[in-house]
Amino acid sequence: MRKPYPLPNHLQQSAFTLEDGRKAGLSRSRLSNDTVVRTSRSIRSPKHAELDFPGRLRPYTRINERSCASHASAPIIWDFPDSDGGYPEEPIHLTRPSGAARIRRDNIVCHRSQVYPDEVEQLDGIFLTSRARTWLDLAEGSDLDLLVVIADHLIRIPRPRFENRRKPYCTLDELALLIGRHPGKSGIWLARQALDLARVGADSAPETRLRLALGRAGLPEPLLNCPIVDDSGKEWHSPDMSYPKYRLAIEYQGEPHTQPLQVRRDIRRAENVAAAGWDEIRISGDHMLHGAREAVAKIRTGLIEKGWDGRAA
Repeated sequence: MRKPYPLPNHLQQSAFTLEDGRKAGLSRSRLSNDTVVRTSRSIRSPKHAELDFPGRLRPYTRINERSCASHASAPIIWDFPDSDGGYPEEPIHLTRPSGAARIRRDNIVCHRSQVYPDEVEQLDGIFLTSRARTWLDLAEGSDLDLLVVIADHLIRIPRPRFENRRKPYCTLDELALLIGRHPGKSGIWLARQALDLARVGADSAPETRLRLALGRAGLPEPLLNCPIVDDSGKEWHSPDMSYPKYRLAIEYQGEPHTQPLQVRRDIRRAENVAAAGWDEIRISGDHMLHGAREAVAKIRTGLIEKGWDGRAA
């Protein structure tokens, strides 16, 4: 038997629609060969390929006109910060315009909603809701803290030295305008609450969760990534959080801080904090367990020792 010719490179590591196969020059017999697997109606996959999530998702956003990945599927592509369990890869969530026919396929959850053209983007052949619209859709089923975590992630000002961008993914005003576009949408009230709690300056999900825990506990709201200024007016580094009135800096020590080079930098940082006349509190992942109970207690003690009288303001 004649060996079938290889699939085009771009179809070897991705599921694809029959139309994509035809456009790539594949004949009907090649598309029905046993080296190609029928994944779903009008969707095929290379038989022995181990497809990642984008590779499995891509054709489902192309098979039906004006369909796009959304809800729990889009955050995986956008690499959103997540809850402890992460975003499930199955079932796949797709959104179609209001009034469009519902998609009826195994392993597909179909949402129908008003979606404006600028709320859909294409990334590596995948049609999906924009970052901002994905955030708004997640308000339908997420908890408040996770929505704030994502909002902080979207509005964070990037560091060009470490990232290939200079602008935030969104601004607070853009998220507010998006909410205003969809006043009757499910979860809109939670999105409004999250937007009120979002702040520019948090660099990670644990930092946001710590800030929210401090607020719930009645502690003052800290400044985020603002430089320490000593009595001479000299600016030092910018801690994750700080209380300038009480000369108290708070640093969240994630996994990267266990690396030898970073440990040395952290020691030098602590020496600079002391030289500026400030104190430093370090928070680890263990302190964040049980709703950040230990972290809150540690910071509360530090504030009291520095003269805080127990009032949040």
